[in-house]
Amino acid sequence: MKKKTLIIFATLWAIATFSFADEVVIKPYQKGDWTSILKLANGKPMAVHFWGVTCAPCVKEMPQWGKLIASDKTVKVIFIQVDDVSPEMIRQMLERASLSKANNYSIVGGFDERLRYEIDPKWRGETPITILINASGKKETIVGSVNFKTVRAWF
Repeated sequence: MKKKTLIIFATLWAIATFSFADEVVIKPYQKGDWTSILKLANGKPMAVHFWGVTCAPCVKEMPQWGKLIASDKTVKVIFIQVDDVSPEMIRQMLERASLSKANNYSIVGGFDERLRYEIDPKWRGETPITILINASGKKETIVGSVNFKTVRAWF
């Protein structure tokens, strides 16, 4: 009887661990976090991609980001979702794009001018927008969809 109980317990534990391991983690992003995000580059090239669930070009582009990251584990991309939508909608889109395990953030408290200005004073809030940050910290901004051949070469 004890052996059977142990096997059942071990099976249930494995199932629970598997389901938690695949959970999409979405960290909060708010005013003042841009400096912390920039530090994540740690002297290496990094892209920060701002996207929205309700943005048609974003919906089309996100799976391509997933393919890029899957094809090259050295590529570092931070994803920041800007729409005021439910966490479940964000998770579903990230899962469909194979970005469940990516470094994901979502704007807290609304996406306003002060938040945009902190990131880039010239940014009007359109999505998608990608900020490429090279190893020395120099930034290059791409407004709209990116050319993935160009981004791959940039890394």
